Amino acid sequence: MQLRYNYRAYPDASQRIALASAFGCARVVWNDCLRDRKEAHAAGLPYVKSADLSRLRVTQAKRTEERAWLADVSAVVLQQSLRDLDTAYKNFFDSIKGKRQGRKVGPPRYKSKKDTRQSIRLNTNAFSLQDDGAVYVAKVGGLKVKWSRRLPAAPTSLTITKDSCGRYFLSFVVDTEPDILPGLDVDAGIDLGLSAFAVLSDGSKIDSPRFLRRAEKKLGRLQRELSRKAKGSKNRAKARIKVARQHAKVADRRRDWHHKASTQIVRDNQAVYVEDLAVSGLGRTRLAKSVHDAGWSAFVGMLEYKAVKHGRTFAKVDRAFPSSQVCSACGFRDGPKPLHVRVWTCGECGTVHDRDHNAARNVLFEGRRIVAAGRVETLNASWSAGKTRTKVPAQRGEAGSPRKGQPAQAGIPGL
Repeated sequence: MQLRYNYRAYPDASQRIALASAFGCARVVWNDCLRDRKEAHAAGLPYVKSADLSRLRVTQAKRTEERAWLADVSAVVLQQSLRDLDTAYKNFFDSIKGKRQGRKVGPPRYKSKKDTRQSIRLNTNAFSLQDDGAVYVAKVGGLKVKWSRRLPAAPTSLTITKDSCGRYFLSFVVDTEPDILPGLDVDAGIDLGLSAFAVLSDGSKIDSPRFLRRAEKKLGRLQRELSRKAKGSKNRAKARIKVARQHAKVADRRRDWHHKASTQIVRDNQAVYVEDLAVSGLGRTRLAKSVHDAGWSAFVGMLEYKAVKHGRTFAKVDRAFPSSQVCSACGFRDGPKPLHVRVWTCGECGTVHDRDHNAARNVLFEGRRIVAAGRVETLNASWSAGKTRTKVPAQRGEAGSPRKGQPAQAGIPGL
């Protein structure tokens, strides 16, 4: 399986200039190739092949006066930008044809130098790990990296990212074997909410940390300071970075908390079942800020890939399942209830239910039924889980930390 490991990088002044040049060149190649394909489509011409674009917009463009600066960066950066455009088009076409699951994917769009996130992608031909702990990048130099943990294996690709507040990150994709945990006889159904972030079927509750709500006062003050600055001034640029840093702190705290909570749940349960919530729909209601602050989608994604990584069973219960309407004691469907009703009594058996705990128990029972029926859509729901080399796409977020007492087997030479 593939995992992604993120590390903070600290380039010096000359390296920041070189990275800015690489970001810009990759963006120009992307925009030039995208423009050629859009113009060909508008003219009714066939789809422009990647080989033609590579020859025209990379090889020949370097020999022209207006694009001669493309030769100042690694050719791998430019070629990978074209490959990323091909991937974006493939995802768009697969989404139209119904081959791609999930939300519909739109066509590729032009990139701007004012985008808050700049990135380049490299393969093993353009970077290497040094014995002194630095990461050498072609035509950039050795980047100083804060190694928060060791890599479990040699990386296969590297993505260098600059975020909105000026921080640099190195993201390595690593091929590893699943880290199978000892089997347990415990499984859990999870009901996600706002008052309590998650309620488990055993009755335990995980309180919602509300990181954004706790930072609203400071964010509001920084936003007011930003709005008073003249557009285009240096003071406005400084104020914008302050706002971006505060938002980054909130996102980092939420992500760290999600990793710790999801790892604990996966370690303590052999099977995890969660309701498939319509987060995008809830994000358009009056509860939008609280829904986005909770980060349910990111949390469920972490549960899913960690279950694959550690040999656990994971299943999603359909969002149409009436988990809050059914009595978990007798199975009687008591009808819909408004959100302010937190405790209710079953009209059939008289059992008094906590709304969230009852929903978690129903999610548990429905998840068991789905797994027993063989309809679970997980990669580790068979007897051969952990015995075969499972192909799993690397997550965009950082992978979970190794288990305490069992660190990763391999590391970076010299560290």
